[in-house]
Amino acid sequence: MLTLKYSRDDETESDLVGLEIAARGGYRPEASVTLWQKMQAASGNGGPSFLSTHPSGNNRIEELQANLPKVQHLYDQARRG
Repeated sequence: MLTLKYSRDDETESDLVGLEIAARGGYRPEASVTLWQKMQAASGNGGPSFLSTHPSGNNRIEELQANLPKVQHLYDQARRG
């Protein structure tokens, strides 16, 4: 497990890049939070987070929420198009 190719940090970075790309494409950035809330509800506990290369649902949601203001202007520009 210690030699897995991708880490939680890589997954978090990927989430943030995806958030930016989606906002530039005119997709509501807040939808990412809703998606992960639904994913978390569907998967339940999901097992111990230290065994996963992915951020826990709560951490992932908090990170996305914290970065929404950083991409909102990109979404606004895309909508004005």
